[in-house]
Amino acid sequence: MAIGWLTVLKSVPWSEVIQNAPVIADGAKKLWNVVSRQPRQTGTTTLPVPAANPIPALEARVGALESALADQHAQLLASSELIKALAEQNSLLIGRIDALRRTLMWLGAAGALIVLAVAVSLWLHWAR
Repeated sequence: MAIGWLTVLKSVPWSEVIQNAPVIADGAKKLWNVVSRQPRQTGTTTLPVPAANPIPALEARVGALESALADQHAQLLASSELIKALAEQNSLLIGRIDALRRTLMWLGAAGALIVLAVAVSLWLHWAR
């Protein structure tokens, strides 16, 4: 199972992910700003009137549609807030992954130097 995850992680173009993380976060912030600025519409719910006079029935239908639209706007607002939060978390995660990658590269280089120093030391010791 771990081999599958390693394959997936190796196939991810991390340099592109790191480069695009700020763009994704900015896009989520722009979406949040656009959606949060839209006025919240509140509809009045009225009961449908018999079709003898179509005007009240149409008014009732418009009221129901306004109410449904207000509900959808609330859902859109909640969704965009979630997207914004996820994008911010994604940016933080990408930054931490990048920092860990750099640390791992430094540790790998330091380990290689230590192995090289030990090998040279052993070679000099045995060469006497």
